[in-house]
Amino acid sequence: MNDSALVIAAYLIAVLAIGAFGRRIKGLEDFHLAGRSIKLVYLTGTFCASIIGASSTLGMAGLGFSKGLPGAWWMLSGTAGLLVLAAFFAKRIRESGCYTLPELVGTFYGQRARIAAAVLIVISWIGVVAVQIQASGKVLGAVLGGDQTLFMAACAAVFVLYTMHGGQSSVIKTDLVQLLIILAGMTLLFISAWKAAGPELLSGQSFPTSPQMGGWDVLTMLVVVGSAYLVGPDMHSRMLSAHSPGEARASAAISALILIPLAFMITSLGIFASGFYPAASPEEAIPLLMTGLLSPFLQGLVAAAMLAAFMSSADTSLMTAASIFTLDIFRKAFANSSEQRLMAVSRISVAIIGLSALALAVSMPGIIKILMMAYTIFTSGLLFPVIAGFYKERLGLTSSGALAALGGGGITAILFGQSYPLLGMAVSAALLFGMSWLEIWLRRNGA
Repeated sequence: MNDSALVIAAYLIAVLAIGAFGRRIKGLEDFHLAGRSIKLVYLTGTFCASIIGASSTLGMAGLGFSKGLPGAWWMLSGTAGLLVLAAFFAKRIRESGCYTLPELVGTFYGQRARIAAAVLIVISWIGVVAVQIQASGKVLGAVLGGDQTLFMAACAAVFVLYTMHGGQSSVIKTDLVQLLIILAGMTLLFISAWKAAGPELLSGQSFPTSPQMGGWDVLTMLVVVGSAYLVGPDMHSRMLSAHSPGEARASAAISALILIPLAFMITSLGIFASGFYPAASPEEAIPLLMTGLLSPFLQGLVAAAMLAAFMSSADTSLMTAASIFTLDIFRKAFANSSEQRLMAVSRISVAIIGLSALALAVSMPGIIKILMMAYTIFTSGLLFPVIAGFYKERLGLTSSGALAALGGGGITAILFGQSYPLLGMAVSAALLFGMSWLEIWLRRNGA
């Protein structure tokens, strides 16, 4: 076993051990929300680690390779969404006392809207988990050689096992460790690439747009990706796990500020790779820099950082999907279920969703393409109903309008999202307000 393999194996064993030892799970709130006890440092760590996944590493470096420095807008769009979340909604979300985002939707619009939101999220988030698994296979395949499917299965097994065991507490505890590994690995690779390439490649870059990425592309990314963070169920699960509303708000804002310089650093890696390997595939940028510039030992360290990025996003998305399936779908279908039964279903759903994501990962295309599609479908259905729900009475919104917006926006995005990524949001907004106001007008006129 070479140095790279030893470092990677040690990392996987360490993460599994950290996730396995932790607080004793006493009930549903402990398993799904870590007892609502997460303090600022851990909360900030899990926010950042959850966001720095496959799209923010391999995908964003690929954007830097093909689009130049404006590729940083992928993560910058997310930070914009986080800042809006912190400024206007974080405290209100934590104060709601809900367990999940669909439950919050249900407090606004009733149980039918809650179930519709839950189904939309679980389907979308299986794809999000699958992207992280696929990225793990790509990196390990580049560094170690061999069957990527086997590497994907091994990584999936690690985060599925510790998530099944400790729930949200294990996810949050491992996320802080993994964030430190991510920051160290990305900094090491950036310094190595900078020394090898010099500053010339970066000094010639344009920002905020480039010939390869114009203003409309930036605006679309800002709206779609920023909205995914603003109403993302994984972001909301962090808010709902916070020790206090104030800490929920502060951690979202601090996380956004930490991620801004990281966005430019990772995008720069793609720009460096385009100079060294102009004929390569964009999403191979980071693996090529690793294998081309680093010793086997350092390759193992950076590969561990990459795996930390993927697994810290995968475990959060997996936990989010499992919580929503258990609490918003299963518990509604089987209302008399005991807490013991719901705990068993929670753990089983972690395993089933993880296996489903692994199966999907084996046959998926590019990372950014898949996530942009998933985010478009998700945000088209949920953005306006969730944000407007906080002002439901003032805006005159109804449950029927919300249900139409969830379904109409999501279906429009499925059919036309790749060609017209903002169309689903427009349809959702029109249905939300149009159907709500029509219903109220009909009631007033006795129709």
